[in-house]
Amino acid sequence: MARKRKRSITFCLIKLPLFLLIAGVVACNLWIVISTHGRVYASAGEIEAQPVALVLGTSKNVAPDTPNRHFDNRIAAAVALFKTGKVEQLLVSGYRDSKYYDETLDMIAKLKSAGVPAEVILADNEGARTFDSVVRAKSVFGFDRFVIVSDDFHVSRALFIADELGLNAIAMKSAPVEIENSAKVRLREYFARVKAVIDLYLWTGDSGPALTLR
Repeated sequence: MARKRKRSITFCLIKLPLFLLIAGVVACNLWIVISTHGRVYASAGEIEAQPVALVLGTSKNVAPDTPNRHFDNRIAAAVALFKTGKVEQLLVSGYRDSKYYDETLDMIAKLKSAGVPAEVILADNEGARTFDSVVRAKSVFGFDRFVIVSDDFHVSRALFIADELGLNAIAMKSAPVEIENSAKVRLREYFARVKAVIDLYLWTGDSGPALTLR
């Protein structure tokens, strides 16, 4: 009896919570990926013309002398959208810590070096999170229709957020970085998707998402 009771306590205190946690992570990931799959595109040629591309930021380097390929690939996708006439403007949204770390300035410099005119580039320096970037595209810049540009594993979450906020968005995934060089950020994305669901449905305390909520 004592052994059976011990197993029961172990199940209730450890195994069941762990199972529920794993099930929750899997459910959130499946929900986000499946619900957005049909509106994620791999090339500019597949996309209908949109007013603007929301280009999500990341650091330009992973080490002092090592370029971040996620950054370069996102920029390349944004340039392709603009140069093929699929978008009229590029809204770059990222995080600015100081004059020494400014994702938006780095993106602007890279876009300009690729031949994108400065006058078609808009900058949002307060896109510290994907959630903030998507919300501010509407609340600050007035766009409710756009194409989201980011990594193949990232765009689904951004698009899901846009969907739940009632925005008319599609997504273009940048060229993928091979698994061995992106495993850490891909793993982190699994949990970021759970956070997105919490932000949209639990954190605000409302029955549904709203553009005014941060």
